[in-house]
Amino acid sequence: MPDPLLLRPMREHDLVQVMEVEQRAYDFPWTAGIFADCLRAAYSCWSLLEGECLLGYGIMTMALDEAHVLNLCVDPPRQRRGHAQQLLDHLVEVARGHGASRVFLEARPSNLAARRLYARNGFVQIGVRRGYYPAHEGREDAWVLSRRLGLSAGAETRSTG
Repeated sequence: MPDPLLLRPMREHDLVQVMEVEQRAYDFPWTAGIFADCLRAAYSCWSLLEGECLLGYGIMTMALDEAHVLNLCVDPPRQRRGHAQQLLDHLVEVARGHGASRVFLEARPSNLAARRLYARNGFVQIGVRRGYYPAHEGREDAWVLSRRLGLSAGAETRSTG
């Protein structure tokens, strides 16, 4: 029988596994220094584990009444099992608990799985950051997505300003 899943604050000793997952998941991964800086800055950093095995992680900043998901990742061999949903649900609840009224994030237009996850959870596109992500041929835009908290996931309306 597999170990139960544990969602807990990320710790410095998680970074070895975090980097392994990050490098498997992305062609242009974050560096270990970026993750260490997020921990030092006391961002909301979470690890999803099965026993000692890191399945995924989420990192979010919060300022005033806004939260910004910076990284949400599940190890590619563990994807399509609801882990990203579990991490996203947790980040949204943490944001809500800190008084955030809105959550923002960026997503690659080419990342269809992420776009579907965010759409199912009430995130809507409110803008584009041109050339935001590195790509194999130049740069890729980022879609800026937002979800209001305190409303049902489907109650978000597109911002016109």
